[in-house]
Amino acid sequence: MGEPGTKELISLDELEAAGNLRTGRKHILSILVENKPGVLTRVAGLFARRAFNIDTLAVGPTDDETISRITLTLDGAVHPIDQVTKQLHKLVNVLKIRDLEPDETLARELALFKLAVDGAQRTEVLQLCEIFGGRVVDVAKRSLVVELTGSDDKIEAFETLVRPFGLIEMARTGEIAIARGRSET
Repeated sequence: MGEPGTKELISLDELEAAGNLRTGRKHILSILVENKPGVLTRVAGLFARRAFNIDTLAVGPTDDETISRITLTLDGAVHPIDQVTKQLHKLVNVLKIRDLEPDETLARELALFKLAVDGAQRTEVLQLCEIFGGRVVDVAKRSLVVELTGSDDKIEAFETLVRPFGLIEMARTGEIAIARGRSET
């Protein structure tokens, strides 16, 4: 690959060899685990050892207080995901793993945006909030905080539109997902 700052062209083969090629084949893994200390560290460590980059990671309780659900998203086309799921099954505290199909999955993310707005800008941002289904959760003299829930694309589109107003800070939860219909997990 070229030195930083040079204008040399880099081939797709070189990018793939360097591990920088994103393919867009996103995997959403829903992993049921025992609610015990250290389980998240072991699961995340397994992905790190296999050189997977976790795009988002969310952990929360289920209807059973002894079980937690880990939802993680990653680009699985660069490395085969089958091998890492087999390794996950071997971990003692992992109960069930499901690679959710995007067509059969409901996925949502929560984001908070702190924006520097006043006067006429405030009206424009409030209109954008209404269009995107966002909610103003805090108002100050020169700023406001907007809460937005939706798909990754929706949140990124909102961010693109409000950034010019003055994005002070943003926090995102990472995706949580559940399969549509009556299937389990």
